Amino acid sequence: MSFCEASEDGLKGDSLLVIAPSYPNQDRSYWGGSFVLNQIAELKDSFKKVIVIAPVLRSFGCMRKDKLCKDYAYDNVEVYYPRAAYVPLFWTNRLLVDNRLDVVNRTIERYHLDFDLIHAHFTWPSGYIGVKLKERYNTPLVTTIHEDGEWLSREIALNHPLINAAWSGADLLIRVNRKDAAALRQFNDRVCSIPNGYSPNFYPIDTLVARRKLGLAEDTQIVFSLGYLIKRKGFNFLIDAMERISGSRDDVLCYIGGDGTERKNLQNQIDRLDLGERVTLLGTVSEEDLPLWMNAANLFVLPSLNEGNPTVMFEVLGCGKPFVGTKVGGVPEVISSDEYGMLVEPADAAELAEKVLLSLDREWDRDSIQRYSIRYTWKSIADEIIMAYRQVRGESG
Repeated sequence: MSFCEASEDGLKGDSLLVIAPSYPNQDRSYWGGSFVLNQIAELKDSFKKVIVIAPVLRSFGCMRKDKLCKDYAYDNVEVYYPRAAYVPLFWTNRLLVDNRLDVVNRTIERYHLDFDLIHAHFTWPSGYIGVKLKERYNTPLVTTIHEDGEWLSREIALNHPLINAAWSGADLLIRVNRKDAAALRQFNDRVCSIPNGYSPNFYPIDTLVARRKLGLAEDTQIVFSLGYLIKRKGFNFLIDAMERISGSRDDVLCYIGGDGTERKNLQNQIDRLDLGERVTLLGTVSEEDLPLWMNAANLFVLPSLNEGNPTVMFEVLGCGKPFVGTKVGGVPEVISSDEYGMLVEPADAAELAEKVLLSLDREWDRDSIQRYSIRYTWKSIADEIIMAYRQVRGESG
């Protein structure tokens, strides 16, 4: 039997340890790592207990995450946020300071945590921590590689022994797209592809109802986008595309949700192109409002220069809305038909404007898009992950 195929071995009596760089806090005032929480929501009933350890970097009171994250428990899930210090010097093939492995070990010892399986999210540091825990506790390890394509390429090119060990030491590597799986097989022949998913909070809502709840105009065409405002997300190309779109029609508004280091530059670009009435930077969009924004829009655009397999893409499809995105990472594997959206080359504002205009003029079958999306619900994805867990547990037992 190959990896990611079904096995009959049960997990109900097992405890799962999850190592992640971020995890939402109890009141959701910190929402980093929400995709891990949503995945666990569908995995937890298959286990006796799920333990999450997400080291938080010490900030001496100046970092929001440090202030907000405190240990808590819900259902059969326990969440721990040990404080850690980290100063990298990868280019010298060593780390100046990094005690995240130590604080994870101390957390396990302090609270007498027992576990039968480890799932690490991202290569560094979680994947490496997982390998060391596997060695110490003789426990099987699954590592999911979430990095975007450029990030993963840099990790491979770095040829750092600790990163290589994080891949070679796992019992199974899960890559979130098929495209990059072959590159990981040079480090570990036990690799399979399982994409991200979306939560049940994303489902079709009548467009006019969503707009009324958000106070949006009902007689306009709305383009919505969302992500960290960083260069890799390519929002500057969407703004350039909106300048072209505005020259063709005057009823298109673009709303970009999210915050980040590029916000000031993007606002300056909007002002310079005199698009203040056409393009709005929303800032952080709340968990409650995000499904409304997706349903209020005519279409969603993600102009990324690099991706792994963006969760937001699945959320859009879950709402039955078309997705216009770039041909990066696992996006073409999901938007495999023009029934679900359109694809463009990255960093091409002219082509992006063209595809947005074509998409706005097209009648999309929301029911068909939503039916297609069902394969990417976290429930469906969790079923695949459980199959992988059973395989790993069976082979190690």
